[in-house]
Amino acid sequence: MPTRTIVAAALCGLFATPALAEVPPDVQAMIDAAIATGDKAKVETVFDLAKQTQPDHAEEIEALAVAWQADQEEAKRLAEQHKKEEIRQAGLLDLWSGEGQVGAFLSTGNSEDAGLSVALNLKREGIDWTHALRASADYQRSNGVTSRERYLIAYEPRFEMGENLFAYGLAQYEHDKFQGFDHRYAVSGGIGYTLLDSDSATLSIKAGPAYRVTQRTDGTSVDRIAGLFGMDFDWKLSDRITFTQDANAVAETGAEALLIVDSANTTFNLLSGIDFKVSDRLRSRLSYQLEYNSNVRADQSSTDTLTRFTLVYGF
Repeated sequence: MPTRTIVAAALCGLFATPALAEVPPDVQAMIDAAIATGDKAKVETVFDLAKQTQPDHAEEIEALAVAWQADQEEAKRLAEQHKKEEIRQAGLLDLWSGEGQVGAFLSTGNSEDAGLSVALNLKREGIDWTHALRASADYQRSNGVTSRERYLIAYEPRFEMGENLFAYGLAQYEHDKFQGFDHRYAVSGGIGYTLLDSDSATLSIKAGPAYRVTQRTDGTSVDRIAGLFGMDFDWKLSDRITFTQDANAVAETGAEALLIVDSANTTFNLLSGIDFKVSDRLRSRLSYQLEYNSNVRADQSSTDTLTRFTLVYGF
């Protein structure tokens, strides 16, 4: 063999990176089993324990961990790319999801009471746009006399302007003669910002001008420029329990609140709730709602409260 070839071979042997040894079969089996569960936290824990219990193979185990993480990121990128392509090709009636809820009660004896509460939430999430439709109805009779009758329907589009910043629109209709109005219409538009967005909690705020028309039960009608402020907060306490406390331009389902202020009347609607997961699609919901109107007739209360227990079905 020529001298030059021998020297070159020696240099290659001196500077080449040594091949990583194989991970012990039992450790490899444990890592494979953790990866098969699809539980990221469990996989990371197994990698950490494997490196601690097998220090002689820590480098090889770390290489496996890096490769697994790269695979996860690539799978996530491909999933997001596929989702965007589906959204681009979807029709107007596609990609809608939502939930419906219903609750009722009936009592007899010294007093005869019956009540019904229903609500429907629909949402369509696109790449930049989100569309939300909400509708609800509360009805109650006591001793043959209607004591509560409230209806709400709202449409709220949202456009993502950049990281955490969004623009919103709102069109809302309400009927509640026990609060002093037969019909109340509101439209609003403004800017919002997402303050917190994690797997367990989300928090966003928004504000903007609003225009409201109120047709009162006494036959009069007023229209005014108003200001609107909203806040949405959701907190996943566990896999089965979720708390929602939102101050939002749209007040319905879960826990939401509405604040609209004009020169003659301030309205505030707060809805707080806790959801308990029964199955993948079915939840039970306990909620408390407070409605406030600063400008009501002398024979009316400015504040109404309602506690509900409802079943919620997601689809």
